[in-house]
Amino acid sequence: MLRLKIGKETPKTPTCILFDEHGEFMKFGYEAKMAYVEMRGENARKHLYFECFKMSLYDVTIKAANGKSMKALKVFTEALRYLKEDALETIAANTEGRRFIASDFTWVLTVPAIWDPSAKQFMREAATQAGIVTKGKEDKLVIALEPEAASVWCKKLPAEGFITENRGGDSLDRSPGTQYIIVDCGGGTIDITVHEVLDGGALKELHKASGNDLGGQTVDKKFKEFLREIFCDGLWDEYESNYPSEVQRMMYDFMVLKQVNEDVQITCPFNLGKVAQKKKDIEEFFETVEGASWNDGSIKITKDKMRSFFDESLNSITKSIRDILSKDFRIEFILLVGGYAQSKILRKHIKNQFGRQCKVLCPYRAQEAIVKGAVMFGRNPEVVASRKKFDESRHKAGKKFTITNVEWCNDIFRKLVEIDEDVGWNESREYIFGPIEADLTGVTFKFFQTERNNPPYVDDWGVEEIGSFILDMPETKSGMNREVKVEIRFGSTEMTATATDIDSMAAASITLDFMIKS
Repeated sequence: MLRLKIGKETPKTPTCILFDEHGEFMKFGYEAKMAYVEMRGENARKHLYFECFKMSLYDVTIKAANGKSMKALKVFTEALRYLKEDALETIAANTEGRRFIASDFTWVLTVPAIWDPSAKQFMREAATQAGIVTKGKEDKLVIALEPEAASVWCKKLPAEGFITENRGGDSLDRSPGTQYIIVDCGGGTIDITVHEVLDGGALKELHKASGNDLGGQTVDKKFKEFLREIFCDGLWDEYESNYPSEVQRMMYDFMVLKQVNEDVQITCPFNLGKVAQKKKDIEEFFETVEGASWNDGSIKITKDKMRSFFDESLNSITKSIRDILSKDFRIEFILLVGGYAQSKILRKHIKNQFGRQCKVLCPYRAQEAIVKGAVMFGRNPEVVASRKKFDESRHKAGKKFTITNVEWCNDIFRKLVEIDEDVGWNESREYIFGPIEADLTGVTFKFFQTERNNPPYVDDWGVEEIGSFILDMPETKSGMNREVKVEIRFGSTEMTATATDIDSMAAASITLDFMIKS
């Protein structure tokens, strides 16, 4: 009953996963959360419970609630494997028992827009290990940016689809030329993008995604720091170490309560009270702190203190939006989406800061905007017509060398796509190359990325290799008069390169690997 009740309150499953003491997958989502919070003492300390681990993909390992660690790739892979298998089982149960496999479907995996290419490549690798992507069917996985997915969904909502609060009747203008800011307020990240509606209803990205990692979980961390301040002198750390499942239950209570804008009361867990009473009367812990008091078994936190937990996150959002509004755009709307946008404190703050400049909109069930938009995006990727891209492809630098009395510069830098350059969805560009030797039977292509504007050579600082492949050129009778066509496909959140030897039609291709190894 408790799990079902919680599930109705938050339609999007939480990012949490439970493994046994041997590292074997047990449960995901609400089932993982509730199984863990119901564990006691030693049993909880044996199990590996990971929550809100989305931003940990940059780490080699992720620390569980009990302090033990697991490789990040395994955690992500098992989460995706569960989602894949659960989806296939649900589909089979509703299609008269017909059996499907993963490659029968196009899968859409959403990622924060501020993630760099290596993070997106990490997710593709996890999806591959989870069996979502199979050899020869790589195109069955679409990586979608979360603000874009939300924008696609919200653009179709009527006025009734948005929270009215103090005023109603506003909806997102769909007419060509309309410009708006999408603020994707997630648990881990804040993603901010600017879109313009084009003729035909497609969207163009006007401003490269910006933001930070100060999402809703930042508020949770501030709350936990406050608990550590209340239960000082190592008491909170002792409690968290010995009763990790109780801490998770307490944090869930806070996650629900932080959506309101008023005084709140959080039930003090039995074991926290017991540990505290060994030191001194529990009321005494509250004598030296402001904004909290003991109230007959509960911790009461004032509205102002709750608001202070949001300050760092809200200030960062405010600064990012102000920076965009200071540019030469015609912004008419600010669109708030994501689970964190359900907080009344956040919505009130944004309206107070920018309500006179723009209409501030937030859809009902803001958590669902991304997943619903992702479905639309997967069915029709062209709804996002143009996106800004970083410099992601570079050739390796070198020194001059001589072949048949001709001087060449080895692997000099050649720009394929430029920072802030508009690149259409699924757009491809072709380049023609020729051999530097008449009897050449193969050529190596190397690709590089950098955030520098114009490095002269790709072995300069800040330039990293992201992939390479060898193309066979077995037909040599045309000597130097041979051509290799290289096609680079941009516009999705990933890039692929394909080289074809025109004489033999031999071909080789690669999905550019942004997971740079140190």
